[in-house]
Amino acid sequence: MSETKDYGLDLHCSMILDEYREILPEAEEIKNEVISMLRKAVSDNNLMVAAVEGRVKTESSLAGKLELKGNKYHFLSDITDIIGVRVITFYTDDVDKIAAIAENLFEVDWENSVDKRKMHEIDSFGYNSLHYICRLPGHEQRFEIQMRTTLQHMWATMHHDTGYKSDVEIPSEYIRTMNRLAGMLELADDEFARIRTSINDYRRKVQALVEDGDFEKIPLNGDTYRNYLTLNPFDKLNKRIAAINQAEVHSTSLMPYLEVFHMLGFKTLGDIERLIRDHGENAYQLAVLQIGGTDLDIISASVAVQDLCIVYELERGGGILGLKKLFDTIDGESAYNRSRAERVISQASHLRFMQG
Repeated sequence: MSETKDYGLDLHCSMILDEYREILPEAEEIKNEVISMLRKAVSDNNLMVAAVEGRVKTESSLAGKLELKGNKYHFLSDITDIIGVRVITFYTDDVDKIAAIAENLFEVDWENSVDKRKMHEIDSFGYNSLHYICRLPGHEQRFEIQMRTTLQHMWATMHHDTGYKSDVEIPSEYIRTMNRLAGMLELADDEFARIRTSINDYRRKVQALVEDGDFEKIPLNGDTYRNYLTLNPFDKLNKRIAAINQAEVHSTSLMPYLEVFHMLGFKTLGDIERLIRDHGENAYQLAVLQIGGTDLDIISASVAVQDLCIVYELERGGGILGLKKLFDTIDGESAYNRSRAERVISQASHLRFMQG
């Protein structure tokens, strides 16, 4: 039988410590199960968090707590943080989402849970956690879940490391400076959440504008172009080109062409719509020249947009240098792109728009 350490506690506290030793294996199992459940729920709800972590209070830590506050506890079960789990989020509003997950997974002891965010003390930023005391269904052992942001966690850790709450008196100028920093971090926490909300609102607005087809009002950028591609704007021309050889259209990402459109000077989704409307026929005729005499039975979904860009560049007089720049933008700079441009111009010279 292994020896147990004597912490100089009275009989009552020693009995609580003995009970702790007995339930320690179960406490470790509960901690691991709670962490696993939370991580799965976070993933299932498509949330991103900085960490889901936990610990079981060490024997020496519990002994120290009993030494200071032993008369406060009748049984080990009165101590609610024997098992502690922490979820650290990136954004303040995600704390409430984690709380909703915890309420769904566990039995929450509302009487002993506390929302420290509502205390509004001037130096409380790093301790603005939401604390739930919970049980797993079918278990008696309680555990604590702390939910806070990354900046709040950083601040609390810094307080601990600097001995801010120790018995040593901290000079007032240091306290004042730390409180000013706390205010800055709290403002940053709020602003990060506000910016994310604003960006998400903007994306929803863009999606609605794209779905409504009001393309002239929509600036051309990564978000708007990605939403625009969900409408499959080049599919009609791709299918028409594929029909030349009864070919199959192989799916591929068209996001790289965003840089091409910017290079061509396009500013709105309306510019792409006009490209399709005004240059679609010439792009089709170019495709006929390129693949009509071949046995090609698979074409890339980028054929339509590439031929559209080619005829647009040719119609505005870009010539060999314009096409080389276009191919450099699509595939990366290469000496081969000049000869490729020369070959395309030779093919396109037979088209009516090049002869006018």
